[in-house]
Amino acid sequence: MCGRYASARKKQELLEEFQVELDGVPDRLPGGELRPDYNVAPTKNVYAVMCRVPKDDGGESRADEQPVRQLRVVRWGLVPSWAKDPSVGSRMINARVETVAEKPSYRRALKSRRCLIPADGYYEWMPLEGRKKQPFFIHPADGGVLAMAGLYEFWKDPTRADDDPLKWLCTCTVITTTATDTLGRIHDRMPMMVERDRWTEWLDPRLTDPTGLLVPAGPDRLEAYAVADAVNNVRHNGPELIEPLEGDDVPRLF
Repeated sequence: MCGRYASARKKQELLEEFQVELDGVPDRLPGGELRPDYNVAPTKNVYAVMCRVPKDDGGESRADEQPVRQLRVVRWGLVPSWAKDPSVGSRMINARVETVAEKPSYRRALKSRRCLIPADGYYEWMPLEGRKKQPFFIHPADGGVLAMAGLYEFWKDPTRADDDPLKWLCTCTVITTTATDTLGRIHDRMPMMVERDRWTEWLDPRLTDPTGLLVPAGPDRLEAYAVADAVNNVRHNGPELIEPLEGDDVPRLF
């Protein structure tokens, strides 16, 4: 699974990297953007890139309009529209690619509410014989952004007034796949990546069957190295969390 990741890029970097047409990040955020987060955990607010068809004054989608690519702030942990309580999201941070098209919680979102969740890399823990699990930081080998395949949903809070800006909650989940080769030694699951040349198709809400776009990352696409166990505690947050561990006793994959 993917339960922790790092996302420290500035909003402007993401707007340019993903060729975003609409900045949908709320102005009420301090500084107008999320702070760099080196220890993103479930239920935190995160960035997501998505395409939405503009709506008219009555709230209806305009059939003649093209989808607009936008950057939004969503909560990690998908809450289906039919959920009675948003707390279910804490258990739905990942959707397995093998079953995502079948599970009631995800299948509707897969058809038209797909997103990209930007990350600098993610963490996984490798079991070691006779020792506690060792955290590893896994990131693109070229230092670029990791575009994780995601789904998003909107949930309406029945306890809030219709004009309350918090009436609607937008949440997301990360699609995962089987980890192979070297990464499979750390953990048997990994986030599904979407390569740059498939971003447009993946985000297009008019494409109802995107399964052919989900292809695991190539064996040389990602690198991993051991990091300090400070990342185990969500209260720790800073660039030191992704610094490689040094020393002769540091676990290595090669």
